[in-house]
Amino acid sequence: MALLVAALVLGGAGGASAPARPTALAAVAGPEIEVTWRDNAGNETRYELAHRPVPGVAWTTVRLRRNASGWTHQGLAAGTTVAYRVRACNRAGCSAWLRGKRATTTAPPDFAGVPILGGCPVFPADNPWNRDVSGYPVDPRSDVYVTSISAGGTRFLHADFGSDPTYGIPYVVVPASQPFVPIRFVEYGDESDPGPYPVPPGAPVEAGGDRHVLVLHSGACKLYELYHARFDGSGWSAGSGAVFDLSSNRRRPDTWTSADAAGLPILPGLVRYDEVLTGEIRHALRFTVERTQRAFIHPATHYGSSDDPDDPPMGLRLRLKASYDISGFTGQARVVLEALRRYGMIVADQGTSWYISGATDPRWRDTDLDQLKSVPGSAFEVVQTGEVLKP
Repeated sequence: MALLVAALVLGGAGGASAPARPTALAAVAGPEIEVTWRDNAGNETRYELAHRPVPGVAWTTVRLRRNASGWTHQGLAAGTTVAYRVRACNRAGCSAWLRGKRATTTAPPDFAGVPILGGCPVFPADNPWNRDVSGYPVDPRSDVYVTSISAGGTRFLHADFGSDPTYGIPYVVVPASQPFVPIRFVEYGDESDPGPYPVPPGAPVEAGGDRHVLVLHSGACKLYELYHARFDGSGWSAGSGAVFDLSSNRRRPDTWTSADAAGLPILPGLVRYDEVLTGEIRHALRFTVERTQRAFIHPATHYGSSDDPDDPPMGLRLRLKASYDISGFTGQARVVLEALRRYGMIVADQGTSWYISGATDPRWRDTDLDQLKSVPGSAFEVVQTGEVLKP
């Protein structure tokens, strides 16, 4: 019997082969445990993920769809340690188990002091977007990255938003009663969260080529974002789409994009008029650079196209140097610079270098925001936030 099982795993009947074993198993703990892995198989029909409590001996197996690369373990008490293993299977058999990851659940998330939008906290307090990085160490390659970002010719900060209603990235907050509709994905469907999404027919679409649509569902406090979105009367289509639970730190599977090139959410990184009006931005900002390398730093999960290690990876985080004098800046520009000094900004997409993103709003004062154009890229430094990962 043992020989027969081995034959099925290695070759199966009729010469068919079992799928390749997955790699890069990870278990990220919070109140829930996010288990992810890299799908290396091209012929699997399902994945099997097994888990057991530690200490404990009995494994429980969950069957998942083909091409799966993640699973959320819910309903666990705080302080529970669980071990995980995963394998790919088809009719010929299964790959060897990928073993060795365990994680321990934590207490429920803390939302103290986090940004609030549509009645929803925008991620827990310990989420990367909400972390104060003013005390983080400087990356040894900071000068190299900053030089690369400015190499394309743009060397100064720029607000990529203003009073023009076609400028910036719009968003809409919808109620719990908003109907969900199907989304047809036409470019990156294999890396998109399937619909339906609560996108109204008249949802604002970003002007320009990216045509982002950002929808915050206030009922569930989830964020739905689309790239290359179009509504043709019969429904919505998009190049890609992503859903983010604003109460969780769960990120997308490694190597997956989102509605943004880096695999990040867009809305949490926008400069919004309502928060600037309060005099304080309490999160990192989204910005673009001309070239990014084929690598990423979490919470980013997707990568650029350059093979030059001097180019910034997606997810690279920069902050305004404490030594840069901002005492002469006023109004909206001053609030933005204070945030860049404390929370910094994250490389999220390819575009014009040093352009920070903001929400569309006719109340912006362009002459005020224009002060940012005098801030050179050399006023920024890269901080260490994690390992540079390659696909």
